[in-house]
Amino acid sequence: MTEADLVLVLWDIDRTLLYVGDIDRQVYREAFAEVVGRPAERLPARGTGVTMPLAIRGLLLDNGVPERNITELVARIVELLPQRLAGHWADLRSKGVLMPGAINALRAVHDHPHLVPTVVTGNLRANALLKLEAFGLDRFVDTGIGGYASDDAHRPNLVATAQKRAEVKYRTYFSRSNTVIIGDSLEDVRTGREGGSAVVGIPSGKVTAVQLQEAGADVVCNSLEDVRGLIEAVARVTAQFMQP
Repeated sequence: MTEADLVLVLWDIDRTLLYVGDIDRQVYREAFAEVVGRPAERLPARGTGVTMPLAIRGLLLDNGVPERNITELVARIVELLPQRLAGHWADLRSKGVLMPGAINALRAVHDHPHLVPTVVTGNLRANALLKLEAFGLDRFVDTGIGGYASDDAHRPNLVATAQKRAEVKYRTYFSRSNTVIIGDSLEDVRTGREGGSAVVGIPSGKVTAVQLQEAGADVVCNSLEDVRGLIEAVARVTAQFMQP
């Protein structure tokens, strides 16, 4: 294998690898109440895949915060969210669940000699690490080269962020031809198509396999439980790099 053989695999986190239920929404509630001084009546929609800064902006606007105050309050809530999520560490471990097949799929990608696994996620970096560490998943991905919402609120830009970080560390050039997102949401598909990555869809969230296909996923796998099928899907969209 040479450096040119490497494929960058960008894992989504929420509803692809794990699900933390209402914990994120509780964190939004707490941060909103602390910063704004009153309870939030409306919370961000579940399972959309949008970045946390954009979700916070929507949270503020949907709860009647004036536009002139939005930028300042988004920054304050972004700073507060990791602290609030850390306060729910025990809940993450006791109430969160791994998605079916996640461990074996992560291990297979991690152990494959051609694959460089990391994450591209709508989570802030600190929140992403808390979730991964709570489930012991951080050992399967190179979190130092990932793309996080704390890097850029526009999720498609995070593909280039991860690619550039990986280029520095692994001394190879990553582009759409050797980069793959694995995710469950329409936002994951859009991130890949606009950001410069192939997309393997996993219908483990709120979006069906047909919807992922229609949105433009290159391949859709039914579940992470089919590890062989997942590796074959990654190979199919990066054929020139995944030779034995």
